[in-house]
Formats: sequence, structure tokens, C-alpha cells
Amino acid sequence: MLASIFLSLFFFQVPAVTPSAVSTPPPVSAPEAKEEPPEVRRHSLVVGGKTLNYTTTTGHMPIRNAQTGVVEARIFYMAYTLDGVADPSRRPLMFSFNGGPGSASVWLHLGALGPKRVKMLDDGMMPAPPYELVDNESTWLPDTDLVFIDPVGTGYSRPTKPELGAKFWGLDGDIQSVAEFIRLYLGRAERWRSPLFLVGESYGTTRASGLSNYLFEKGIALNGICLVSTVMNFQTLLFSATNDLPFILMLPSYTATAWYHRRLPPELQNRPLRDVLNDAETFAIGDYSTALLRIDRLSDAERKSLASNYSRLTGLSEDFVLDNNFRIELGEFNKELLRKMRRTTGRLDSRFLGIDRDSAGTGPDFDPSMAAIRPPYTSAFNDYVRRELGFKSDLEYYILGGGIGAPWNFGNANQYADTSQNLKLAMAKNPYMKIFIASGYYDMATPYFATQYTLSSMNLDSALRKNVTTQYYEAGHMMYIERNSLRKLYEDVSKFIRSAQK
Repeated sequence: MLASIFLSLFFFQVPAVTPSAVSTPPPVSAPEAKEEPPEVRRHSLVVGGKTLNYTTTTGHMPIRNAQTGVVEARIFYMAYTLDGVADPSRRPLMFSFNGGPGSASVWLHLGALGPKRVKMLDDGMMPAPPYELVDNESTWLPDTDLVFIDPVGTGYSRPTKPELGAKFWGLDGDIQSVAEFIRLYLGRAERWRSPLFLVGESYGTTRASGLSNYLFEKGIALNGICLVSTVMNFQTLLFSATNDLPFILMLPSYTATAWYHRRLPPELQNRPLRDVLNDAETFAIGDYSTALLRIDRLSDAERKSLASNYSRLTGLSEDFVLDNNFRIELGEFNKELLRKMRRTTGRLDSRFLGIDRDSAGTGPDFDPSMAAIRPPYTSAFNDYVRRELGFKSDLEYYILGGGIGAPWNFGNANQYADTSQNLKLAMAKNPYMKIFIASGYYDMATPYFATQYTLSSMNLDSALRKNVTTQYYEAGHMMYIERNSLRKLYEDVSKFIRSAQK
């Protein structure tokens, strides 16, 4: 199987017949390595008392240079198709990928969508090793066939030559290669007539939004897109001295975290989370945002009032707020909120607690929410892909990072990457396409209020805005690791898939 990952081109020089030969023939490339067929397995699963028989197809898709036809990369994928369907060509088909950039598709695959899921504790916390897979009672397979894509540099996907990697490791190259995979899959699987969906998580939502218009221009119209823990406009996330947006849009997430860890005053702590977040949102886009526009001209009384309100809604001390000039970055918040308890809060999921080497410093030593999920998912996937999917390779499966050999090229000199306008354009061209947005209140990596702002800034026509559905979950970035949110996400998406086919 290892031989199928890499493409070897052998060059040889035809020897001259005599010393007086006028010229030597040019180098000739060896034929491309034969494409290995995918591994096909059949399985069954009982969901809600009903048996689902399904087929898995696991392998690589060659991505060729459009001009030369030379294979430049091989994209690893895992497809799930329901058996016994009268007309498979008309059954919904969903392409799934995660983010990073540099993340494999394992999180959505074994966390929410696939027939198997990694067993976590019911609240999403890490269980004791060894880790295991269990049947996923909330799999999306009853509603749609599923294809999990590992973009080049993630999972088992590799460029055929190291120097070709940079072609795929950027905003545009990534979109183009994933779009080419989708085109090839539709042809090989004879699924061009299927209702088509995308689901992306985190940077995968950046990719999905960019793909929406790119695919349309290739003649591939989508029925719907699911955006899980969304980032389309990076200006909403990147803290800097000259970009106030993240400070404003992150504040309600600070409030949610402080509420969860019971750091708010009693008059807020004893109210439902959603009610408290309404106060935080009003303050963020009201007094706080307007104060940031004139922060160096506030009177002492105004500064005192602003610090008091900020402190009340975030659980941070007024002195800490003032010392930071009202601009508190995520790492500073995660370190400070529970500093006196010698604990830090998570980035992907702020319900998680970390223990640093000491309680000093300005930021956490690590993200406790990532530390809790990476080992279970890594262990479970590597066993699953060999034992149940039948795909065997000695290559490292790059779960998150390690396979991207160059800085990611956002292609946006002097500006922030933003694919929200791509999505807006695709919606205008295809007014039938529906959008589903899922956000976790405790997600500090892609905060829910930043997603609300991005959606608002798209300024969609009212006829298109009604095609957007938003849902919220009392969990984090990977809300599906929490048992109740896993079920709610499935129920919400199942309804969405049905509505997107009308």
C-alpha cells in the first residue's frame, strides 16, 4: 500500500551509439505507478431499532496537473454508502472535512457523522485509556451518504513530490484540489445527479465557503452547506493592536466561560446562560465597542464604569481589565479567570480545565480541551482504519499538523482572509442552496458571536437570508463530544437536509 502513496518518476539517458553522435534523446519518464483499487468492506449497524447495511470504500484519489496530466498528489478518502437504495444516484451525498489548516477529517468522522464514534465521557471529557469506538446512535448515514476527505498534507494524503506540496498548502490551492477531488468522485461513483452537500468544521468552513462558488463555476451546484464552528472572515479572530473586532466579538464567550465556572456575580450566575449572553452581547456592541473607538479620551469616571461592567460580565477583576487597557486577548483570559485556583480554561472548549507548571505567566501552557481529545481520536482511528476499513499503511496518519511542509499561503497580502463573500456570491447564483450554522457557546477558537457578525456583514438579500439556519449548543468547538449536543446536532442537521431538498 505504501507504494501507492508516492509517485516515482525515473529518468534515464539513452547512450550514444558512437562518439560522433549529433545529439542525445531527451529524458523519458517511466510510466506512472498503477493506481491501486480502494478497499471495499460491508458493514451493518442498528440505529433506533433499525438495521443499516452499508458499504465503505477507502483509498486514494489521484490529483493531476490540469495541463500536463501528471499526478501531483493523492488524496485519501473514506466513503460510506447505504445499501439497498433503489436509486443510489438520487440519494443525498455529503462531502466532509475538518480544518486546521492541517487537520484530517477524523473529528467529524469519528465524532459526529460516521457509524462509529470515539467514546468520551458523556460531558465530552477524556476517558481513561485504552480508548474505544462505539456505535454512533446519532450517525448522519440514515439521511445522506458520506465521503470524508483528507486534504493534501493531512491524514494519509501526500503530494507526490515534496516540492509540489506548496501548490496545495494555501487558500486557493486547497480549494482547487478539494474541488477536483469532488469532481472526480462524482464521476467515478456515478453520483452527478445526487443532492449534494458539504460539511466543514473550523477552517473547513473557510474551505466550504470558498468551494461553494468555485464548484458552482465548475457546474456543480450544492443543495446545502453545514458550517460547524465557523470562521469565514479571519479579521474576527486575529487579535492585534489595530484590530478591535476580536476583542468585541470574543467578549460573550468570556461571559459564557465565566458563567460555566461560576465566576459571575449572583445576579448573573443564577440566570439561564442565554439570558446572561444577551446582556454580554448588548454590552459588547454597545458601550464597549464605542469606548474602544475613543479609549484614550475616556474620562476617569468613564473608565471606571467601563471596567466595572467588563468585570461584572467576565469574572475578571477591574484592576486586570484596566491594566490591559480593556483589550484582553484569549490566552490572557484563559490564564487569568481561574488563576487563584491554579487552573486554566480551554481554547477549543472552555469547560475543560488545565494545570500549568505554575500560576504565573500570561497564557496557558497548553489547551486542555485539545489534550483531552487528541489521544482518544488518534488511537481509535488508527485501529479502526486497519481493522474495520481494511486499509493498511505504515505512513503516519497526520491527525492535526505534521504534514504541512510550508507556511500556509492565505494569498491576502495586507488584508485578512475572507471567504464569506464567496459564499454570498454562490447563494446569489444558486438561490436554492441552504446554509446550516452550528456554534458552541464554549468555543473560544471560533466564537459564536464572531460568526453572527460575519453573517450580518454579508448583508444578504432577505430572499437569501431566509435560507440560513443557525443553532447553538452548550458545548465547545467540537460540540458533538458532549452527548446531548451530539444528539441535538444530528436532529438539527437531519431536519436541515430534508428542507434543503425541497
